[in-house]
Amino acid sequence: MTQTTVNSKQFNPGTMLVDGASEVLNFVNGKFVQSRAKQFFPVMNPGIGKQIAKVPLSPGIEVDDAIKIARSAFSSWSALPIKERAQVFYRYKVLMEKHFKELADLIQEENGKTAVEANAEIDRAIEIVEFAASIPQLAAGEIMQVSRGVECRVERFPLGVVASITPFNFPNMVPNWTIPNALVLGNAMILKPSQFTPLSANRIAELLKEAGLPDGVLNIVNGAQETVEALCDHTGIEALTFVGSTRVAKAVYIRATSHLKRALCLGGAKNHLILLPDANETMAASNIIASMTGCAGQRCMAASAMVAVGNVDHIIRLMCEEAKKVIPGKNLGAVISAEAKKRIEGYITEAEQQGAKILVDGRNAVVEGKQNGFYVGPTVIDNVQPEMRIAQEEVFGPVLSIVRVKTLDEAIAIENANPYGNAASVFTQSGGLAHYVMERASAGMIGVNIGVPVPRDPFSFGGWNESKFGACDITGKSSIEFFTKLKKTTTKWNPESKVNWMS
Repeated sequence: MTQTTVNSKQFNPGTMLVDGASEVLNFVNGKFVQSRAKQFFPVMNPGIGKQIAKVPLSPGIEVDDAIKIARSAFSSWSALPIKERAQVFYRYKVLMEKHFKELADLIQEENGKTAVEANAEIDRAIEIVEFAASIPQLAAGEIMQVSRGVECRVERFPLGVVASITPFNFPNMVPNWTIPNALVLGNAMILKPSQFTPLSANRIAELLKEAGLPDGVLNIVNGAQETVEALCDHTGIEALTFVGSTRVAKAVYIRATSHLKRALCLGGAKNHLILLPDANETMAASNIIASMTGCAGQRCMAASAMVAVGNVDHIIRLMCEEAKKVIPGKNLGAVISAEAKKRIEGYITEAEQQGAKILVDGRNAVVEGKQNGFYVGPTVIDNVQPEMRIAQEEVFGPVLSIVRVKTLDEAIAIENANPYGNAASVFTQSGGLAHYVMERASAGMIGVNIGVPVPRDPFSFGGWNESKFGACDITGKSSIEFFTKLKKTTTKWNPESKVNWMS
């Protein structure tokens, strides 16, 4: 890992020692620069509950500075042929593979994931970069002779300077959802990573510079609400993406579009898994628990509510056995903060007080040698009523609520009543019943016997309802539409002959 050595101590990429503490730097015009911020946010290692750095809450003026740099860099970057821009990302992919372990280690350090989960995140990020390198074949223009001597041509052009605001739960993958595609298409970018996990973003910037990305094309401004609002308001930003909670996604979308920006804001989820009695017991139990516990439940595609149709007690027993194999600190990572741990455990306690039955209890988890870490064990809760808060709100932890119904239509009604719409899955061996759910579930991503139905590139990622605000999806082919604008040209060189209405 690229590190700075100061007084025999090692610090993470894009940081410097200030008053005895490791301070995260912004990245502007190809260089790491110290923010003029007066306020800072502690960057914690959630696995051990220890502060590892502090990140500046950059003021709006620093957003303005970065946008001026990006606008200047955009002119020459966008003028390059798209195939030349893509070459940067071929080299970037090679560098990601070369530095695979250090990138994964950095995720573990600032996010608290297990090694397996961190490795999987880097694998997925590399796959996304591979897609970006293929964009020249997908974003080619079109030309047609529409009448004798008359041609129509359609070409894609970049928007200008765009912004990407990313969350803590995937500090490497989600920035790579937007950076490669937006930049290959010719845009320049301002990235605002989560204040909880800023270190991976700085390492991405280092690797892209090494891969040959010109200075100023990607800039990183760290911060929180003021920084986000400055990006929403600034007239120099043409488009903005956001990934986070629905409450904030909605506010960001409204604010950005009120300033006449193109915006795509992904929010939270309450993903429903519908379990039918004929499901394959082993596959259903393992997939559901993996979906619920993966990334400590801190992902918008996690299983959060299971609707049990009829008698599925035999599968629920297996699920509980599977859940007990997931051990905090071993194959279950930490949640992001002490506040998150308290909030998640509060949901569990409230559900229990309201009459739900705790089948597997993950409260008060302590990991030997990491007693200060932020851990919540796998939790399975039965007899949850649809009106309970835990059945309606995104818990964002390794918690599964089981709601029991008698019929499949009742299960679909519960799923449809959910205001979110990221994902829904059904577990069954019946193709007919699976198709019945596929047609009726109100979600943008559907799984059949899959607990985490994330599409792979070139298919795009994006939900429905209050899980997404804006047009297009954030990855895959759909992202090409979001990050470009079309120019349509009609030409005629020949003298008019046999003129018709198309001429």
